Amino acid sequence: MTSLRLAENIIKLRHSRGITQDELANFLSITKASVSKWETGQSLPDILLLPQIANYFDITIDELLGYKPQLSPEQIRTKYHSLAADFVTLPFEEVMEKSKKLVKEYYSCYPFLLQIGVLWLNHFMYAEGQKRQMEIFSDIAELCEHISKECVNVGVCSDAIVLKAMVNLQLGKVQEAIDTLEPLNDPKRFSSQSDCMLIQAYQMQGDLPKADLYNQITIYTHLLSLVGNSISYLTLHLQDKEIGDKTIARITKLLDTYDLEHLNPNSALQFHFHAALFHSMHGEKDLALTELKTFVKGSLSLINEGCVLHGDHYFTRLDEWFGEIDLGIQPPRNVAAILDNVKQAIVHPAFAILFDTDEYQGIKKLLYHKGE
Repeated sequence: MTSLRLAENIIKLRHSRGITQDELANFLSITKASVSKWETGQSLPDILLLPQIANYFDITIDELLGYKPQLSPEQIRTKYHSLAADFVTLPFEEVMEKSKKLVKEYYSCYPFLLQIGVLWLNHFMYAEGQKRQMEIFSDIAELCEHISKECVNVGVCSDAIVLKAMVNLQLGKVQEAIDTLEPLNDPKRFSSQSDCMLIQAYQMQGDLPKADLYNQITIYTHLLSLVGNSISYLTLHLQDKEIGDKTIARITKLLDTYDLEHLNPNSALQFHFHAALFHSMHGEKDLALTELKTFVKGSLSLINEGCVLHGDHYFTRLDEWFGEIDLGIQPPRNVAAILDNVKQAIVHPAFAILFDTDEYQGIKKLLYHKGE
């Protein structure tokens, strides 16, 4: 919780309403000197006067006191994962109502509000009907707008801006998303060089452990971005056999070089799924089945063994970083939700040429057997 700001708030409220200390004192049946002492911090109002003061200014007692409830990172993680589990096991609207009550309760805890937006984006597909799903996107955009206007944390604000752009794409507001994202991703701006400069600054300061940690984080996050951008490139050129084959070959080498199959299975699995789509679209049944089987088996392994972010013998400092990020080392979706997504993924129309093969039916049985 942030510190109370009663004295400052009474002064601001009086000035904004054009009310003198005498007028406030008369309303409360106290002396002007008492009001003066409140405003200078020499004393505090009697607890029984707080409701009267709040009513006089037409605000809540919490607003009068400047009370802003805040959650710790651990509390945010706990509430997020609890709600994520509820979305899979309870009626969607029941969980939405529960999460919206938490939003009202912690409306000034902006890191928590951001994660609620992420939570809704990760589970909107459980809402009944496209109209309701669009309403969820609008709720996320509204939440992000509140965060970006009120929050003073630059990192949280930036994340909220990007999250809003993501939902604007879902809402069909493409130009709004472009207008938001273009300035953030302009390669000509100095911000694109900030990673290297910060690492250099830590070195110059003599803080080699921090330079090492940040360097590992930067390499890791850029690797994931490279894989994600390469998948986008593959999707963009699905009809171009030559570019697609080269992209798949290069991502495969990258995954192997940095052992991303184990380090970040989710990124690797996304690649295998899109590679399967590409091969299927080009009539390469064997290659498509191989990639699809890797995708399904890897997903099931992830569900069975748990999806926990971790470092390895090369990225030796990542574990301490994962312990500090907003959602910790746990995945943003419950395992049941992951299973549902995989089931939906393998029936993609692009796999139609595989549907009648024994290998595809075997993959499907393996997946649905896990669901049972």
